[in-house]
Amino acid sequence: MKKETAIKLFQDKRVRVLWDAEQEKWYFSIVDIVGVLTESPNPRNYWKVLKHRLSKEGSQLVTNCNQLKMQKN
Repeated sequence: MKKETAIKLFQDKRVRVLWDAEQEKWYFSIVDIVGVLTESPNPRNYWKVLKHRLSKEGSQLVTNCNQLKMQKN
């Protein structure tokens, strides 16, 4: 498995990550993180609802970007 797309484990749950060598930064799948933290059976839907609520409250922490695909190793 390449470092660039390695799977990390957190509390025995898989979290997809991507290493950007140019910027020297790790990017983590927010859906996987939400799943770990909330133990939701549907973390994708949980994140969608949370983004909508934050947006309605005027939060600018969430972009208007639709979901981007991350590889599933």
